[in-house]
Amino acid sequence: MQKASATTPATDQLPRPRALSDVKGWFHPVDQVLFDWILGRQLDRAERGDLLELGVYLGKSAIFTGGYLRADETFTVCDLFDSPAPDQANSAEMGRSYATLTRRAFEANYRSFHEELPRIVQEPSSGITAHVAADSCRFVHIDASHLYEHVHADIAAAKEVLGPDGIVVLDDFRAEHCPGVAAATWGAVASTGLKPLCITATKFYGTWGAYDAIHADLAAFLKQRDDMWHAAEEVAGHPMIRISGKKARSPEQPVSRHAAEAPPERNQQPPSRARGLLSSLLARSGRS
Repeated sequence: MQKASATTPATDQLPRPRALSDVKGWFHPVDQVLFDWILGRQLDRAERGDLLELGVYLGKSAIFTGGYLRADETFTVCDLFDSPAPDQANSAEMGRSYATLTRRAFEANYRSFHEELPRIVQEPSSGITAHVAADSCRFVHIDASHLYEHVHADIAAAKEVLGPDGIVVLDDFRAEHCPGVAAATWGAVASTGLKPLCITATKFYGTWGAYDAIHADLAAFLKQRDDMWHAAEEVAGHPMIRISGKKARSPEQPVSRHAAEAPPERNQQPPSRARGLLSSLLARSGRS
């Protein structure tokens, strides 16, 4: 597929993913397993609440999360997409990492797997509490700016909009290029009562609500898996679970409306100059 422009891509350039793996982005199988377990557990326990994702890129994790939405719930996603960044530092970060990000590409990806789009807030995540009511969410995924001040504000917003036992997930909390995310995450653990439930190579999972029951259920679930190593470590007075999921098996995947389509054809002919050289070599060897 041709690279989309930073403005509005032509219709024939919009993505048509045949599977979730075709959607560009970073959402590892181990985190898919945990999203599936947490969101599925909430459905099984009839825990009510909306879903929220701050920072969606091209929609990989949003597409997955949207599959756990009840008919009477709202899934809100927030991203700048092509809007100007609110400050120079954020603008520089977007220029480095998301130069080809477009809202239309996100929407095309999402509609490939779901009939309806989520509610889209196209503005800085700092204003999300004006769109999402306090105590209304059961799950918040934060994967927006990597700058400390912005992540700190996103965590504060998550605390406000999450219901009593809601779960917050933070991406890139220990990546070497995202020290601001690490500082904001562990600062929240130290100062806001955020309880660390578990961590993977890229994501932190925690709650400001009831801890013991979900921790025990998660430990029991992981004990049954032969594809995910785990161990507990005391952190801020809680037995946080460390998970290594390099061999994790992906859960059931959302199905694309384009699943039956043939993959794009690739031109198997070598360039004309190479074809001429190849013909010459074959002629010399008597195999033309």
